[in-house]
Amino acid sequence: MTRKDRRMTASQTIARIGLGGALVFAGIGHLTFARDDFRAQVPRWVPLSEDATVLASGVVEIVLGAAIASGIAHKRVGRFAAAFFVAVFPGNLSQWRNHRDAFGLDSDLKRLLRLPMQVPLIAVALWSTGALDD
Repeated sequence: MTRKDRRMTASQTIARIGLGGALVFAGIGHLTFARDDFRAQVPRWVPLSEDATVLASGVVEIVLGAAIASGIAHKRVGRFAAAFFVAVFPGNLSQWRNHRDAFGLDSDLKRLLRLPMQVPLIAVALWSTGALDD
């Protein structure tokens, strides 16, 4: 079996579906119950309003989560998800740098400790979709 033909392991499938579900849940949160908290992460330099940015990123998360969970074009979607996690990282930095409370991150230390959590998200997106196999 070549690397290109390799099937996903059960662990990868579980992680992929879990990540997809988490993204859909977060996307729904962007549009509804966590909208105010997500506004705290929008950097001031983003040209859209905070609300428009939160709504747009929520829609992207829902679509991306559904695509990841479905397994459609899994490697391409995994790479896109990793890029998305990189792209939203400035929001996490902005929340820390601007001392903005949200999601229970009510101190600079908590906000700072959250920053490295983006790395496992990127890794899971790439690993669970087989995007690292090429």
